[in-house]
Amino acid sequence: MSRLDEKVALVTGGGRGLGRAIALAFAEAGADVAVASRTREQLDEVAEAIRSKGRRALAVEVDVSEPESVAKMVAATREQFGRIDILVNSAGVSWVERVFSMSDGTWDWIMKTNLYGTFYCCRDVSKLMRAQKSGSIINLASVAGVKGPPGLGAYAATKGGVMALTRVLAMEMIRYNVRANAIAPGYFRTDMNAAALDDPEIGPKIVKRIPMQRAGQPEEIGPLAVFLASDDAAYITGEIYYISGGEMAQ
Repeated sequence: MSRLDEKVALVTGGGRGLGRAIALAFAEAGADVAVASRTREQLDEVAEAIRSKGRRALAVEVDVSEPESVAKMVAATREQFGRIDILVNSAGVSWVERVFSMSDGTWDWIMKTNLYGTFYCCRDVSKLMRAQKSGSIINLASVAGVKGPPGLGAYAATKGGVMALTRVLAMEMIRYNVRANAIAPGYFRTDMNAAALDDPEIGPKIVKRIPMQRAGQPEEIGPLAVFLASDDAAYITGEIYYISGGEMAQ
């Protein structure tokens, strides 16, 4: 595995699911990690797990849909560690509802969290990275951003937007030695997907669509995130990495 010694990472959505797995993988690879989400209890547990690996940790409550909250998160991380070398935007929400019946409120909630939240974090952290003349940004997208899953119109729209934003950010920041890439997972066994995967009717249909015939485990995303955050990926920017058990090969 690549190493992240002496690097500082900020992971949103770091209290659970893929964000938690990535934060712990970063700590295992030698990074100090700030984890941020809305749930303090989850953050404290992850921060303690990071410290148990011999790394420094910071738990920050944040609502990524609010720019003022994001600004405070970035300021707290910088105050604690002095810099931010890696940003992972993993905070996100989902909701299953057909487009023709979706309310403005539901659409706005998903957009504000998944797309606006990623934008706010990228904007504020990229300013620091530009001044540092170094950094790696990893945005969590989804295979839904390029497919057409019924009932996930708002979610898919945000993840397609995250992919586009990542490519633009990569081109804008390349002169400052800052890289931006996206990881687009398929189905992983997280809190967000557990209900669907465990449903006796829906779960088998989901698994049947995956060539590997199983959902991913959160810890399986860690090595890819560590690689993209590390200097081993110095020539990689503006790319979308699918990790879907073969789903995107069909």
